[in-house]
Amino acid sequence: MAEGERRSQPDSSEDIPPATQNFIIPKKEIHTVPDMGKWKRSQAYADYIGFILTLNEGVKGKKLSFEYRVSEAIEKLVALLNTLDRWIDETPPVDQPSRFGNKAYRTWYAKLDEEAENLVATVVPTHLAAAVPEVAVYLKESVGNSTRIDYGTGHEAAFAAFLCCLCKIGVLRVDDQIAIVFKVFNRYLEVMRKLQKTYRMEPAGSQGVWGLDDFQFLPFIWGSSQLIDHPCLEPRHFVDEKAVNESHKEYMFLECVLFITEMKTGPFAEHSNQLWNISAVPSWSKVNQGLIRMYKAECLEKFPVIQHFKFGSLLPIHPVTSC
Repeated sequence: MAEGERRSQPDSSEDIPPATQNFIIPKKEIHTVPDMGKWKRSQAYADYIGFILTLNEGVKGKKLSFEYRVSEAIEKLVALLNTLDRWIDETPPVDQPSRFGNKAYRTWYAKLDEEAENLVATVVPTHLAAAVPEVAVYLKESVGNSTRIDYGTGHEAAFAAFLCCLCKIGVLRVDDQIAIVFKVFNRYLEVMRKLQKTYRMEPAGSQGVWGLDDFQFLPFIWGSSQLIDHPCLEPRHFVDEKAVNESHKEYMFLECVLFITEMKTGPFAEHSNQLWNISAVPSWSKVNQGLIRMYKAECLEKFPVIQHFKFGSLLPIHPVTSC
């Protein structure tokens, strides 16, 4: 077990009676730009952003090596991600004329498409088996697009939605919050980076140098929260190679910056202009608040991203129900 984790006792959730909720296969509901109003008023939007902000608060000021509870469900989710990682090793890139978008990715994805429900069934207890087909859709949506062989923040959002659904059915609990980010989401990031590198995936809807990052957004939000009130590291330090090399294993934000510098050449201010500008913000608290606003505006309120989001019984399109 890695430093900072402590395994909890197995959950006694098998004693709970079968779920009575009617689960459904999620489907797209946002077909035109005017439909975006439905999304912003929906229960799904409220629950999704609430989930992101709850986790943001949970990891505030904590290093990745912070001691946190690791439940059986968390261990099973990591095992699921380890399986996806192993499948990459078993599906090497093929020789092809095009440098980007290696077609072996489609073989890898076909395996996930076929096995997704079986994988999710290893995480969800038997009394909740009816939820598996609904929840598995979000897992399949979270690893990129097999037609375009691309990956972007919409796919990342699908993984957050997958985790949110597991919370809503009670597989993940309130005291799993830190492990959801530090253990599960961090492992997901490692697997996605391996996918992106191995199959030379294209960024989906990238804004080039004017976007925050070609592929991810959430680890910058949660990673900046980790750094709030840090005694030494300030936002200006993340463009300093020495500071990044020394602390990237403790802070997700710095790990993201390291990955960018490995993948891109040239001056940081040129290839990652938005991030460069953020380094001038005086405090991590301000960075965190600004990134949350930016995430809402650039991802959650953008039709090209949300048109692909799927809605079911756990993340419903119906408007927020007032008490």
